[in-house]
Amino acid sequence: MDMAKDSVDLIYLDPPFNSDRDYNAIYEDETGRPLPDQIEAFNDAWRLDPERERAIRSMPILLREAGVDDDVAQFWRHWTNALRNTNPKLLAYLSYMTERLIPMKSILRPTGSLFLHCDPTASHYIKIMMDAIFGHSSFKNEIIWKRVTAHSDAKKLGAVHDVILYYSPSKRPTFNPVYGPYSEEYVKKYYKHVEPDGRRYMDDNLTAKGLSGGGYTYEYKGKESLWRVPLTSMERLDAENRLYFTRTGGIRIKKYLDEMKGAIVGDVWTDIPPINSQANERLGYATQKPVALMERIIELSTNPGDVVLDPFCGCATTIEAAHKLDRRWIGIDIAIHAIKRVAKVRLEDRLGLKEGVDFTIEGVPHTVEGAIDLWTRDKYHFQKWAIEQIDGFVTTRKTGDGGIDGRIYFSLPNQRDLASMVLEVKGGKNVGISTVRDMRGVLERDDALMSGLIVMEPLSDRKLRNFEKEMAQAGDLDVNGVKYQRMQILSVAEILDGRRFTTPSVAKGKTSIKEPMLPLGLK
Repeated sequence: MDMAKDSVDLIYLDPPFNSDRDYNAIYEDETGRPLPDQIEAFNDAWRLDPERERAIRSMPILLREAGVDDDVAQFWRHWTNALRNTNPKLLAYLSYMTERLIPMKSILRPTGSLFLHCDPTASHYIKIMMDAIFGHSSFKNEIIWKRVTAHSDAKKLGAVHDVILYYSPSKRPTFNPVYGPYSEEYVKKYYKHVEPDGRRYMDDNLTAKGLSGGGYTYEYKGKESLWRVPLTSMERLDAENRLYFTRTGGIRIKKYLDEMKGAIVGDVWTDIPPINSQANERLGYATQKPVALMERIIELSTNPGDVVLDPFCGCATTIEAAHKLDRRWIGIDIAIHAIKRVAKVRLEDRLGLKEGVDFTIEGVPHTVEGAIDLWTRDKYHFQKWAIEQIDGFVTTRKTGDGGIDGRIYFSLPNQRDLASMVLEVKGGKNVGISTVRDMRGVLERDDALMSGLIVMEPLSDRKLRNFEKEMAQAGDLDVNGVKYQRMQILSVAEILDGRRFTTPSVAKGKTSIKEPMLPLGLK
């Protein structure tokens, strides 16, 4: 997705934390039976592979092109050399993050803001790179969010907070002070008066002595003074029961607790709890953030109609908060299953939005040409897309697992365990009869009852006849007198047209997705 320069008012990033953990999508069918497969939604364990090394070598060029001082590019070289030997995993993570932060500089409006959510694992390293990319003067705050009440760690203090780094390139960015509730102790100490109807209030000064700009001198109910308000206002306040008369004859103003904005929020946020496991907004993400947290960030740094971007949108908490607050939004994620789930659960069911009317999805193929483009760019994600289109589940490995790229699960009468159809995806043009023969071998070796082949382009009539003849030798699966061909084939065009493999009742499942990431677009 190409984005114009100075086109975004707020960027919120909740990227990987360098946690050295894998996050998976766990599936179960409608009855709650766990499906044997799970998909790696995101791997937050880093290593210096050849791709990362190429990115690291090109980083000084990217920094210069982004207008970063040449001294920073030189610093990057020295830093990477040091980390390569002392902490290569951290270096891989930092190069990944820096690659993604550099483009953010150009798309952020001069009055816009960027909030990066991380934890103390690497927050201080990320801040160094953000200072370099956005400038030291762009740093506004390090926000501490207390995400849990207590956490037990065996050999160190419990980790109970996340870090949110707040940047803006402007000296006068869009900024709306945010207010939170007063503490119980504060209320008892300062709002100690209570009206007969239960309203709490404090009494405050009405005199203008020492106040710059002067005041109004007159006598009111036997008390002459220099007042802050004119006589007409004093009479109105008295009629509204807003004057407090002291025992010594003094006159003060009542300030009711329920009319106050609250305590202005600082850089330590302890009043937004995490999502509990039973919360209505939970979508099953291990690191899902509460909508209230996103609403605070959006209200603080944007106005209605502004554009909010979340380039690691995951389960789209940012999108829901932005929509509720009347902001325009863009979400990006790499996981197709996350995009589909977000569109269905978050946008359609929760917000009542309709695809093609209220939002569009870009990057997910809707045509054969789009599928070919995805296969050209990323063969693994093409495989995932094709399998998930036909209600299948991708294997956890990124390379073919002995001819098995995924499975479709289905239930059989009077059987507790789910049966499966093994799937193989071929995106190239030259799919030969040997592929079908290999699949027959997989079917014989595996415990699956059926197998399905997905090809990019429809086969010629002659090739299709040969394929079907070979597949027919695998026989049929008989379920209560209904016969299902054990080996089947579908093209991408047929899948896009709504065709599916013919199997017994498919266990489409419900998904508990654990932290997916990066780029596909919702807007």
